[in-house]
Parts: sequence; C-alpha cells; structure tokens
Amino acid sequence: MTAENSGNSAKPPLKVLLCSPRGFCAGVVRAIDSVEQALKRYGAPVYVRHEIVHNRYVVESLKAKGAIFVEELSEIPDTKAPVIFSAHGVPKSIPEESKRRNFFHFDATCPLVTKVHREAEIHHKRGREIVLIGHAGHPEVVGTLGQLPEGALTLVQTEAEAEAFQPRDVSKLAYVTQTTLSLDDTAGIVAVLKRRFPDIVAPHKEDICYATTNRQEAVKRVAPQVDALVVVGSPNSSNSRRLQEVAERHDTTAGAIAVAWTLHHPAVHGSIVGFRRPDQVHALARAGDVELTGEELGMIAGA
Repeated sequence: MTAENSGNSAKPPLKVLLCSPRGFCAGVVRAIDSVEQALKRYGAPVYVRHEIVHNRYVVESLKAKGAIFVEELSEIPDTKAPVIFSAHGVPKSIPEESKRRNFFHFDATCPLVTKVHREAEIHHKRGREIVLIGHAGHPEVVGTLGQLPEGALTLVQTEAEAEAFQPRDVSKLAYVTQTTLSLDDTAGIVAVLKRRFPDIVAPHKEDICYATTNRQEAVKRVAPQVDALVVVGSPNSSNSRRLQEVAERHDTTAGAIAVAWTLHHPAVHGSIVGFRRPDQVHALARAGDVELTGEELGMIAGA
C-alpha cells in the first residue's frame, strides 16, 4: 500500500479472474532446472549464454544463486565451470566455439525448438529452399538461421513480405516457424504462402508451441469478459508480448508487466493471465490499491 492511500480503508472492489492454463511450459521448466541443477552439483559460478528464459524474476533469482549471464562466449574467461545455452537455441557456431575453448557446456534448448532445427536440416538435405516465419533478432530466430549455411533460409515476418518473396524454385519450397508467434499472424502469413505456392511443404506437426497456443486461446476467451487484462511476464518475452497483442485485439486493455510492478486498476473488474511465474500472481494482486472481494480469485477453467 502506498503512503498516499494508506489511510483509505474503503478500497474499491476488484474481482480477479485467473486464466487456465497458465504458468511455465515444460521447455521453460527444463531450462531453469538445468541451471538450478548445475549450481547444485558444481557450485557457482555457472555461466549462461543469454537469459536462460526471458523472465526478469527468474534471471535475477538465478543470479543471486551464482549464475552469470553473458551474451557471447567471448565474455567468459577460460574456465572449468559449466556453460549453459539458453532455451531459445543457438547457432551451430556456438557449440563449435565452446568445444574449441574446451568449455564444459550444456544445451538447454527447448525440445520444440530443436524440432524446428531438425525439420530445417531435413528440408535442406532434400534440396528445398526454406521460409522461416519469425521475428528478426529474436534469439530463437538467430539460432534457427544459424543451423544452415547462409541463404538456406529466408526470414519472413509479415504477410507483405510473404507476398514479395521470390523463391529460387517454387517446386522445392518448405516453411518452418518460430515457436512463440501469434497464431493469427502466422496463419495469415501461411495462407499467403500456400496461395502463392500450393506445393510448399508444411511442418509435419505445428511448430508453434502448444503452451503458446493454449494460452493465446485462453486470452481470446477471457478478454471479452473483462474490463482490463494484465499479462504477468517480461517486456522482452515473445510469449508475453503476443498475449498482450491478442488481448488488445479482443476488446480489452492489456499490459505486459514485470513481477516487480504493482497492479493499479481501482474499481475495475480485472483478469490476470500469467504465462510467467504463476506463484507471483496472488502477491501481485494483493500489492495493488484494491481489495479482492466475493470469489477472491476466480478461475476460468479450460479457458
């Protein structure tokens, strides 16, 4: 409670609805656990290339335990300490550099990201040009582009870019996607590619992560029922940003916020969707200038 309203005991009521499913996906849990286990087994320091996951709470917590986060292996001194690659995946040049420097490294790449890497390799071996649907500069996209020789994959970010794309051979074409994209945006890009290139080879199974998919669907169902929706996540998280965009398109107001921030929505019937740190949702709600009344933390099951 802030000083300016500490004397106000009659706070406006707020009903909070929690979406389900929410929280960490299996790939995130696996990546975080890899750092936790390395710290427990080998002690500090443990070096991690890039944020293990895009979540400020997790990164700060692991730093406090002895993890050291770097953006490039060149920042790491010669060491026998473990070096861990983030869940987003890395270009092939990174493990090669690690081996040259005799680092003891672990790869915490999400298995679903690895699946995309393997798909791209198979398409390349079969002589296909590959379209990668994703966001330029995102670590996962950088990692996927780095699996194959330069020019083997072409990054397409929008429907307009899909319309402008000119393949070398329309009969030898495939596409893969970043795992944390907007379902609707991706569907639009894929529709353009399939209209222009009917024989383009699609993934055997959907590349977009199942956890990304079901949480976006949850937001679509919940958003029309509330006046405000808060995504509990980090601003640099693709998943958090996509949830924010989905909410903005479905008749509510959303903000991607960090767990250190407080909730300030007086007299608002609100909803909280937490893709990150679900155990922080209760504390976040109570930190705001509101009181929870009635069914204190309602649940929209299966949303």
